[in-house]
Amino acid sequence: MEKQLQDLRQQLEKQCLINQELQRQNKDLEHRLQEKEKLLQELQSQYHELEAPTLSANESEPAYRTSRAAVIASEPIPETVEITRSRVKKTASETSLIVKAIQKNDFLSRLDDEQTAMMVDLLVVSNLKVGDEVIQEGTEGDSMYIVADGVLVVTQAGRELRTLSSGDVFGELAILYNCKRTATVKATSAVRLWCMERHTYRTIITNKSKKKREQLMRFLKTAQTLKDLNDVQLSKIIDSMEEVKYQDKDVIVQEGTEGDTFYIILKGEVLVTKNVNGQQKQIRRMVEGEHFGEQALIREVLRTATCTADGPVTCFSIDKEVFEETIPIEHLELFDDSKVLQQSRAPVKASLSSTLTLEDMVPVFYQEGRYQGDPVTLGVGGFGRVELVTTLKQGKYYAMKRVSKKHIVSKRQEEHMLFEKKILKAIQCDFIVRLHAAFKDTRYIYMVMEFCSGGEIWTKLKEVGRFDEPIAVFCAACVVEAYSYLHKKNIMYRDLKPENLMMDVKGYIKLIDFGFAKELVRGEKTYSFVGTPEYIAPEIIKNQGHDFAVDFWSLGILIFEMLAGSPPFSSSEPQRIYAKILDGVLKYPPFMNEAAKSIISKLCRPRPGQRLGNTKNGIKDVRHHRWFSSMNWHKLRVGQINAPTVRLIRKGPCYINFDRFPADQNKADEEFSGWDRDF
Repeated sequence: MEKQLQDLRQQLEKQCLINQELQRQNKDLEHRLQEKEKLLQELQSQYHELEAPTLSANESEPAYRTSRAAVIASEPIPETVEITRSRVKKTASETSLIVKAIQKNDFLSRLDDEQTAMMVDLLVVSNLKVGDEVIQEGTEGDSMYIVADGVLVVTQAGRELRTLSSGDVFGELAILYNCKRTATVKATSAVRLWCMERHTYRTIITNKSKKKREQLMRFLKTAQTLKDLNDVQLSKIIDSMEEVKYQDKDVIVQEGTEGDTFYIILKGEVLVTKNVNGQQKQIRRMVEGEHFGEQALIREVLRTATCTADGPVTCFSIDKEVFEETIPIEHLELFDDSKVLQQSRAPVKASLSSTLTLEDMVPVFYQEGRYQGDPVTLGVGGFGRVELVTTLKQGKYYAMKRVSKKHIVSKRQEEHMLFEKKILKAIQCDFIVRLHAAFKDTRYIYMVMEFCSGGEIWTKLKEVGRFDEPIAVFCAACVVEAYSYLHKKNIMYRDLKPENLMMDVKGYIKLIDFGFAKELVRGEKTYSFVGTPEYIAPEIIKNQGHDFAVDFWSLGILIFEMLAGSPPFSSSEPQRIYAKILDGVLKYPPFMNEAAKSIISKLCRPRPGQRLGNTKNGIKDVRHHRWFSSMNWHKLRVGQINAPTVRLIRKGPCYINFDRFPADQNKADEEFSGWDRDF
């Protein structure tokens, strides 16, 4: 018996040694796998860099985005804007210098001839002495400058960066939106500058866009084929049309060829000729506002005449394939426009019936780490901070957004704040964070929101570098459902990015932060400059007026960033980001599959009317794209899918999935203007 026990003991000891050796080997294998995965990611990012467009010498971009994106809050602008400045006459040489400066500037070079001419007209002169500062680092700016004569020095934190001389442009970001200056510019000689304020620039661009849109609407209403379409449908056609230019004697349409394009003449004249006994006989001459080729939009036809440019001609055109995506041919009366207007103006029902009070809210404290004993902060942004709170009665967790009233007033965001509360009050959607209560005192506005314990998608993306495709598909599908809900209520979101996506305990994704959302009647446009630079659609940058299509653009950017680790258009300088967006060249990493490339390229089409989600079938086209082929949309809506994102959620204290932030030691000043009377 004793011998058997001894044998058993020896066998157990032997087995323990084997187990220990296996554990050691497993750890070793795990370590080697991690090293290989790290090396693979490095190689992929290096390969991606090789594939990417060449960067300028002073710019380097990480493989993955590592810092939070900045946001641009829209400034309230009047619906009708007028230019108050008088035009300043310039000599031929001055005009030439200004035009050359605009043409060589990465951003301003995108202005058309008419916009450039208006800028030249409205630039005003400013004279400086040696030592005068034009721009001071850290201050807010509202003007851009072109150097006419003299030399200036650019410094940052006291360090000299470069000099500026005749023909150089600086400060141009300030004509797009209110931003802090990143450097100081000082005159080192007598200097003469051409200057333009933001209000003047935006008025030039906005007025031209509005006039052009009104002009196109008038032209379209004269087309016999389109006479039964309402303004909403005509607006969609305008969004899908493209500007094309022809030189003298260019043939636009050839008699006898198959036609598939409709044209409106914006500028210039077009000769219409027909072949009679082998000779081209002129039938008529068409001028601005006239159109041709409309029959090609609805049936297979051969061109019955030849149309030739008589001098330079600019047309707006749409081809049959794009037209069919925009307007269902089989029944032109898609819906009654008055119904849309009634829906958009229907009163919003309040859903806040909470009995919570501000006094009920108790902060949750960090239990360990460097901030132990401090209140838990879930996030910090330009407009306040979000803190984790609980209630003694319920013991339930909430995320409480706290924003300085003085800050809201100084940034002229009162309307946005009131609208954010109004939207969240009315929303009942599983893919959008819930508002439980709202309060105010003399210093702050408080919004008590649903707590999503899984953390920000941004934090998770930063941790892993980039998402596996099933995770990206699931996250994007949740966003599609949130968009579907909002767009039916005529609400644009306008601030999609990983920072504004939260995970609940089940890993389902919810949209947060409605500070930039806006209600819009279908067929109308809004002209504010708003969003996050990397995610802004081209029509916002161009001040052409935008609508729900901007949300589909940002969905394409989000899918790209989730799969690649960084957005497709990025730079340390916002001007470079905008230039890249307007160039529209999407450079995909080698590991991205064809379905992903397809949905991104369709969502990020430059013309808003051609974007996936914004054509005649609406958001259905997004759901039916092959990249989402694995998604059961019904099961997603009823919460029956096991979210692949669950594996990103860490176990531990309720705040374990959030970045940590130090406590706020400063108290906001009191504010008594009364704008929040109805909050």
